[in-house]
Amino acid sequence: MSVVRAQGNCVAIPTLSPSSSINLCSRGSASPDDVTCGTPTWIGKGLTCVCFKRKGVYERICINLTPLQEERMRRLKHRMQVYFDASRMDHQEALKALWSATFPGQELHGLISDQWKEMGWQGRDPSTDFRGAGFISLENLLFFAKTFSTSFQCLLKKQGGKRSAWEYPFAVAGVNITFMIMQMLDLHASKPRTFVRSVFLQMLSENQWAFDLLYCVAFVVMDKQWLERNATYMEFNDVLKSTRAQLEKELLMDDVLRIEDMPSYFLLS
Repeated sequence: MSVVRAQGNCVAIPTLSPSSSINLCSRGSASPDDVTCGTPTWIGKGLTCVCFKRKGVYERICINLTPLQEERMRRLKHRMQVYFDASRMDHQEALKALWSATFPGQELHGLISDQWKEMGWQGRDPSTDFRGAGFISLENLLFFAKTFSTSFQCLLKKQGGKRSAWEYPFAVAGVNITFMIMQMLDLHASKPRTFVRSVFLQMLSENQWAFDLLYCVAFVVMDKQWLERNATYMEFNDVLKSTRAQLEKELLMDDVLRIEDMPSYFLLS
């Protein structure tokens, strides 16, 4: 990833894989509306363009999305559109799988039970807490529990650091993290509008589970910042904002080409 300076601003240009294409097109005269100087601009379907100024000439770097990137983004958007439906058997099974991964060997007495409060849901029925982010937030929690079980259990049981008396509820925090990442990556927009999203698209082409991996990183970053701030439940939104800022900073680092390259990835175990 290279960095181009534009009147004091920096635009990070990621190094692309052989499957992606990149075109550099100079524009000697560009209208103010056509120039963003470091702010991403999107032109046409499937084109990612970032403008910057060099020696009085405006230039635009355009990244053509590959069929693989477009397909994986469609799949991710489809996942985002699925609401949790307690009447669907596959959704019930996913919820049971989350319980089994969270509390191995502990029998679940029902999909509506006081037991769910142990995981950090607000009430006896966890399905009511999925409204903000949908079924994908359950998939994220399940991915975290299965892929990084040590980190998952540590956060669940609040084992790290000096904890506050009024802690964040683990599972509900997870749903909020999913929603935060979707906003950060601007995934609800029909066309990309942020440079962070263009970087993520490249990561998604490298690994179809990039979103789920980023979720796991976000969770451990959030908990780390929670401890550093000695935060309480009332400060959760502030911690979530600072978590987002940290993630954006790391995603735009020169050497970060995959989720696994993010400095905070190494907090996972």
